[in-house]
Amino acid sequence: MTKVAIIDDYQNVALKMADWDSLEAEVEVFTDHLEDEDDVAARLLPYDVVVVNRERTPFPDSLLGKLSNLKLLITNGMYNNSIDIAAAHTRGITVCGSPSLGHPTPELTWGLIISLARNIPMEERNVREGRWQTTVGLSLKGRTLGIIGLGRLGTPVAQVGLAFGMEVLAWSPNLTDERAAEAGVTRADKDELLAKSDFITLHMPLSDRSRGIMGAEDFAKMKPTAFLINTSRGPLVDEAALIEALNSGAIGGAGLDVYDHEPLPADHPIRSMPNTVLTPHLGYVTVENYEAYYPKAVESIIGWQKGAPTGVLAPK
Repeated sequence: MTKVAIIDDYQNVALKMADWDSLEAEVEVFTDHLEDEDDVAARLLPYDVVVVNRERTPFPDSLLGKLSNLKLLITNGMYNNSIDIAAAHTRGITVCGSPSLGHPTPELTWGLIISLARNIPMEERNVREGRWQTTVGLSLKGRTLGIIGLGRLGTPVAQVGLAFGMEVLAWSPNLTDERAAEAGVTRADKDELLAKSDFITLHMPLSDRSRGIMGAEDFAKMKPTAFLINTSRGPLVDEAALIEALNSGAIGGAGLDVYDHEPLPADHPIRSMPNTVLTPHLGYVTVENYEAYYPKAVESIIGWQKGAPTGVLAPK
């Protein structure tokens, strides 16, 4: 019988999100996260199918080569930069993806922006601990929102900013005046956006070109009162430079949902920084997305068992 492993199911909810009983398979769920590649290989060696939750566990060729029984690898979402799809294809491993909703991440972005502007996490703790009104927050109306990456996720973020009465600037390497105007925002060059924005939010895919797109020189150009928000990918930001900017007061603070290393280590310095709002990569983690992911995973497994898997991801 086909053996299926679902890994990195932190909330232990995958089995509730789809009809796994419809499979002619043995299904096992792992809720913990393994860091060491050899440990991952030892755990997954017996399985024919592995269902991964986004980029929580990478699958480079070195790991794929250790999984001699693996025939089908399924990722939540139709894009997963942590899977070497070309290597999987060469090794005869089929890789499938499932559709992903775009709106949850922009929604979380605004949760972080508002939390930073109104000091919500701090004041929530204050109320619980007997204090009352210790900070003075910021209004969003009339302030400037800078969006780096005006695409599928950046555009709805811009629309909410406009609804709040903010001036919205946007930049990316290929953004045109016409595309910005279609979204109702102003295209700026990167330096102008950094200098003028009160909130800067990143919405770019991670690639060799975008890695480290926010570094020490960029933080030096921001207002000392400005906030950085990152709900895209941790390595878009030079993490050491961000920590220095937060420590020195070069910027006002940061709202972060993504990190270079996830889960964020317990002793990571950013955990103790008071001028941050931190969430554990929740951008895509909603009931609606999980209800899209896991039924498609079941569908892909059934299709694969019949010789016709769905949602196959081809190597680039």
